[in-house]
Amino acid sequence: MWDEIFMILLFSAGFLYWQSSQKVKEIAWTATVNYCENMEIQMLDGYIAFQSLSIKRDGAERLHLARIYQFEFSSTGAERYNGKIYMLGRRVQSIQLDPHRV
Repeated sequence: MWDEIFMILLFSAGFLYWQSSQKVKEIAWTATVNYCENMEIQMLDGYIAFQSLSIKRDGAERLHLARIYQFEFSSTGAERYNGKIYMLGRRVQSIQLDPHRV
């Protein structure tokens, strides 16, 4: 009986983590699209790729999951460059672009 309860709890925790991760990715994607529009660059392929996960503290010393997503963009339409968006919890920490032509 305890095995079944443990498996249900484990499955539930995994599902909640997946659901939370999808929401954070959606927030990161929207922020990336808006940032690219503001910088007048083109986000390529229309997706962001998960790169890493860690645990970090915010300014109030609370622990959050820190995620980094990578994306590709173009400033001229001819070359591809990489960019990264750093998320702390559900907040955008920063967006960094590789050096590129203007």
